[in-house]
Amino acid sequence: MYRRPLLPPGFAPPLRVEGGAFTLRPLRLADAESDFEAVMASAATLRGAMDPDSRWPEGLTLHENRVDLGWHEREFTQGHSFAYTVVAPDESRTLGCAYVYPSDRAGFAAMAFWWVRPDSREGLDAAVGAAFRAMVAAWPLAPVAYPGRDQPWAAWRALPVGPGAAHAATP
Repeated sequence: MYRRPLLPPGFAPPLRVEGGAFTLRPLRLADAESDFEAVMASAATLRGAMDPDSRWPEGLTLHENRVDLGWHEREFTQGHSFAYTVVAPDESRTLGCAYVYPSDRAGFAAMAFWWVRPDSREGLDAAVGAAFRAMVAAWPLAPVAYPGRDQPWAAWRALPVGPGAAHAATP
């Protein structure tokens, strides 16, 4: 767990962002089965997407996913990190996820990631990214890095390790 709130007291991150073809809302333990299906359907594209050395979600079980989602839900309620699920507007299907964590590199307050399942990526990845970036840009949190998207992994890893590194975790 991260040990400090990421956002200042009194600021509440949004609990719902409507994007037309999708909705962003906090990831909850109750989402475990649908999230697990989306993660497994996206496994090939997720490997290394949020850390080039990570094999996640290789070997992930539904039980482990429940533990992970419980952690994400608790972190959100404590304000230490923020995990959002990307769902169809009627919530019938999980389309991806988006995350905001304390940065593990100096010079950035936070690092953010999002992914969209491969069978829904066309057009949706850009739309989710635009909505997620706009949401995070409205937070009293700067600068925010998007490693692997805005910062190439080699450049990101070359940055000095920051104060959040001891508590960093990947989804």
